Amino acid sequence: MGANVSSPDQRFSVTPDLPSRRPWTPRFESQISPYKVKSPLIVEIKNKNQWKSQLNALKDTNKLLVIEFTAKWCGPCKSLEPKVEELAAKYADVVFVKIDVDVLMSVWMEYKLHTLPAIVFMKRGQEVDRVVGVKFDELEWKLHKYAQSLSKI
Repeated sequence: MGANVSSPDQRFSVTPDLPSRRPWTPRFESQISPYKVKSPLIVEIKNKNQWKSQLNALKDTNKLLVIEFTAKWCGPCKSLEPKVEELAAKYADVVFVKIDVDVLMSVWMEYKLHTLPAIVFMKRGQEVDRVVGVKFDELEWKLHKYAQSLSKI
């Protein structure tokens, strides 16, 4: 019965001749982690002054502002990121910004949001709608709706 059991010395011996191994890293990291790749179509807001200047610049225009509230640790936010990038490319006349709630918690709280991811649509400095959660169809439908209403003005 004990034929397959090795002695304690054999079980726990470490061979010093083994080459050191590098930790595993994904082959296509840019596809797995959207936070590594910066989209030129989405402005990442890094501080309160940048946020205020972006908001004030659009208050007197008919441009639609789409605010994506996200966090680096948020899994659903990462799954929504490629869709937002796709929509930013499709709707070039719409301004897309991304706000990391860990960096600008005060802005997130201004909008009384409690769940991530959250997308807020603004026109002339006023909120017109929002999408909370990973709802691809609702996000695309609302973006199309408000982008079309801007082209008629």
